[in-house]
Amino acid sequence: MKDLQGIKQRFGIIGNHAGLNHAIDIAVQVAPTDLSVLITGESGTGKEVFPQVIHSFSARKHGQYIAVNCGAIPEGTIDSELFGHEKGSFTGATESRKGYFEVADGGTIFLDEVAELPLSTQVRLLRVLETGEFIRVGSSKVQKTNVRVIAASNVDVVTAINNDKFREDLFYRLNTVPIKIPPLKERGEDIFLLFRKFAVDFAERYRMPSIRLSNEAKNILINYSWPGNVRQLKNITEQISIIEKEREISAEVLQTYLPDYTGVKLPAVIKRDEERSFSSEREILYKILFDMKSDMNDLKKLVLELIKTGEIDVNFHENNSVVIRNLLRDAGRQEPIESVPETHPADFTVARARGTIQDTEEVVEESLSLAGKEIEMIKKALEKYNGKRKMAAHELGISERTLYRKIKEYEIEM
Repeated sequence: MKDLQGIKQRFGIIGNHAGLNHAIDIAVQVAPTDLSVLITGESGTGKEVFPQVIHSFSARKHGQYIAVNCGAIPEGTIDSELFGHEKGSFTGATESRKGYFEVADGGTIFLDEVAELPLSTQVRLLRVLETGEFIRVGSSKVQKTNVRVIAASNVDVVTAINNDKFREDLFYRLNTVPIKIPPLKERGEDIFLLFRKFAVDFAERYRMPSIRLSNEAKNILINYSWPGNVRQLKNITEQISIIEKEREISAEVLQTYLPDYTGVKLPAVIKRDEERSFSSEREILYKILFDMKSDMNDLKKLVLELIKTGEIDVNFHENNSVVIRNLLRDAGRQEPIESVPETHPADFTVARARGTIQDTEEVVEESLSLAGKEIEMIKKALEKYNGKRKMAAHELGISERTLYRKIKEYEIEM
């Protein structure tokens, strides 16, 4: 392998994490080939650097390199941008135009956020990958191109396939060589190395002394989850460099820039095969109701078993729970309801061999309203996260916009 430190220095890659080094190793090894590469990782991890590494160490390094953000191009114009169009093919097409695949012939195209491509465009892209052929919008002439495609996505492509938002055949064609970029929260001491590099860069840019962290602030920096990854760390470092007058940053000051800091790194949640995810709040409510029904059935079986074995004697009033009367009937009690001795409506007497225990229970009719359960779950989620809608929505498995609408609809006070 080529000199690892030299590659990092050339492309501005900072860190010594094993996962990061492995990703660089794969990029350099696959570079001399023409295999398609799919780069995955959370948003802000620096995926855009690796296509440049691959292109620079490939035989195409003297050809054109084009990076395309698929999520930033409107659906109506994405085909024209990628494959070009003929004059008059649509409103505003006053002249013919080459697309990226035609311009980058002999070079490399990096398709960032490839999962955002419309399905119709995915079909066109698959044809280019398999045959090297494409057709301009508004034309019938088949053209050839020799382009290496590198794609990246910060979403789970397999989930997108299951949701019919991404073609499975395109995924396998792009995923010839997968490269996964580790999130910043897993990179340990790399976090502090990046912070120090950003602090020096901003000090030079704004002509001021570089900021530094106290020991307590360093612990916070390492233990924070960094949902925005390297991009978030860079932005926060710039904010602190400009705003704070003191050059040594304490833990208290740093925490003001990390409002959702929890103090410790919580263990990752392992999702087992038998667990399922929910695509809507309705599914969550159905699951709750089904679990309640299952618990009630288990309780019925337990009470019935006790009645059959003679370990429990239940006296009830005519107005007591219908469930108890049904249990007695199911257990084989032949006496009519009228023959059972009357007691106070709230009395529930349990006689056991070792003595008699008197307990008083109020029978409450529990509401099974979907709306009621929905309100209850929303209130619990908001209370758990101190009114933070984004985190509550994530807990409920719905979007923040949907949660906001539900709060307004049910007039839930926060």
